[in-house]
Amino acid sequence: MTVDEVRAPVREASRETLEDYTLRFAPRTYRRWTPAVVGASALGGIAYMADFSIGAGIGLTHGTGNALLAIVFAAVVIFVTGFPLAYYAARYNIDLDLITRGSGFGYYGSVLTSVIFASFTFIFFALEGSIMAQGLRYALGLPLWLGYATSTLVIIPLVIYGMKVLAKLQSWTNPLWLLLMVAPLVFLIVEDPDSVQRWLSYGDNGVSTAAVMLGAGVCLSLMGQIGEQIDYLRFMPPRTDENRRAWWTATILAGPGWVVFGALKQAIGVFMAVYVLDAVGAVAAVEPIEQFTGVFKQFMPPWLVVPLALVLVVLSQVKINVTNAYSGSLAWTNSFTRVTKRYPGRLVFVLVNLAIALVLMEADMFSFLNKLLSFYSNCAMAWVVTVATDIAINKYVLKLSPKQPEFRRGMLYAVNPVGVGSFLASSILSISVYFGLFGAAIQPYSPLVAVGIPVVLTPLLAVLTRGRFYLRRTDDGISEPLLDAGGNPSGTPYDCVVCGKSYERPDMTASALGGTICSLCLSTDRDGRHVLPA
Repeated sequence: MTVDEVRAPVREASRETLEDYTLRFAPRTYRRWTPAVVGASALGGIAYMADFSIGAGIGLTHGTGNALLAIVFAAVVIFVTGFPLAYYAARYNIDLDLITRGSGFGYYGSVLTSVIFASFTFIFFALEGSIMAQGLRYALGLPLWLGYATSTLVIIPLVIYGMKVLAKLQSWTNPLWLLLMVAPLVFLIVEDPDSVQRWLSYGDNGVSTAAVMLGAGVCLSLMGQIGEQIDYLRFMPPRTDENRRAWWTATILAGPGWVVFGALKQAIGVFMAVYVLDAVGAVAAVEPIEQFTGVFKQFMPPWLVVPLALVLVVLSQVKINVTNAYSGSLAWTNSFTRVTKRYPGRLVFVLVNLAIALVLMEADMFSFLNKLLSFYSNCAMAWVVTVATDIAINKYVLKLSPKQPEFRRGMLYAVNPVGVGSFLASSILSISVYFGLFGAAIQPYSPLVAVGIPVVLTPLLAVLTRGRFYLRRTDDGISEPLLDAGGNPSGTPYDCVVCGKSYERPDMTASALGGTICSLCLSTDRDGRHVLPA
């Protein structure tokens, strides 16, 4: 294969990926946003309404007390495991798949987790699209099937252009979203303080550990949300002495801190479901459109209730589903490019992800939401906890995993048994527990299995393998260090011998044929002629 033949499929991809650096390290020349802007954009992506449905479903099933304990337990687990991932993304400007590759999974091993993350994005796209369709039916009488299609098609033009458009969309819409979300609830609590007591006492039959774990399993399905937060956090500017406080604040709030806001929304979902339960019934009480119209009716003129509730639902759905579609397209593209060594373009997988989500919506996914999320959460937890454990323990405590992240082809082994083994073991065992294969008594505790096994097994496998499957090479053939004197990724540009474009140092390796090559061209090198020998 000639160099021109290699360049041909990359040229079109390069034009597209230069916008949001799909599959790549995000260079400092592109990262022109302040920490506050990046953080606000990332937090705008958690404006989804699913939290209200999730909280309502848990509360109506297990009672408020058990639901709140489940929400708090899940939030603590998500925060602790999300912190090291968010830090690595913000510090080294790479997405969760690139982090996963060098944190125990290997170059091809992380394809497994890319598919898990892609599944997260289309499941939650379908969930949010269903909520928007319910709002369109409630307010405009639109049939659900048409509402599903509308909620899907409206996202396509918004998600095409990547981070620049997403940052503006999230920043501009955050104030209106917060006003519509918070003001009605504050008014309701002030005007009807007894509603708080009714909420707290609902289903008060004492604490049940099994009920708490069942509820936590649903909440923990949101653990994959850290991947979408990271798709914004990777655009953080270099950390300096001048911006250190703002940098850490944005990284924590928009990284693991998202779950604080998510947990509050879940608790509010329980509150609103209890509030409207007698008026609309248990089935409708878990629908956000019913919850917010029930609250709005208490202090707004009737003609304003439905339009404002619809604006809130549609605004929330758009804010999160542009992120779902964007992050899902990155995950699918990552997997496809590595396996086939072809790059069809991210936009192809925007459409693929949306098509899968639309099928789920038309199949009435919303009606079996909690069961679907409980099953899915086992895989999501196994993945995220494995990566977080590798970073926190294997890198910083045992020092068996290289502290500096690595994601480039040729530098990593194809598969690392540390992460892949831990992930598969915890996924299989937790799913087995979830389906009752070890008895009904421990069936509710599958989340503990999914979280506990990686914490133990990931370091154990690293010790048994002595860390030898992390790096295939320790030298990428370029003399300049990857990091500058401040510990930030170097901004020195190098020209790629294949596509002819210039990329910064962390995205480049030496080519076996001479010169330097960028990570995407190396990924699409079908015969491996540019890959450095082991």
